Amino acid sequence: MIAAEALAAGLDTPTLCELAGLPRNADARDIRDAFEQVLSEAEIELPDPGLARRHALRRLAARLINEEIAPADLATDDWWETEVETVEERSFVSLIPQCGCCIEYTLGLDQQTWAAELRIAALALTSSPATCPGC
Repeated sequence: MIAAEALAAGLDTPTLCELAGLPRNADARDIRDAFEQVLSEAEIELPDPGLARRHALRRLAARLINEEIAPADLATDDWWETEVETVEERSFVSLIPQCGCCIEYTLGLDQQTWAAELRIAALALTSSPATCPGC
């Protein structure tokens, strides 16, 4: 989907067309290889993994605010392990449990309080100034 959007936005490389045509169930390695080739063809540098994770964390907070994901969905992908640099990132990550069933035990919060505090932290993160380009 993102590859098709990039094509529609005017980015055009041979491998991007290939990537846009891959099925949803394509092998993750094939997708990754094609993605890296597209970046190379477009002369776009692959971001540092830590920086990319921080960008993704900000997008995750925005998705939570927009109700595209539920708070329980955050207890996946080891978000709680994300290395953060700002107070807003730290506040948001500190509310992400290692698993969805352990919120009360690990954070000492009931579900409703946790969801409210998580939303407040997400709003603070998404409204804070971006600390690096592209965030």
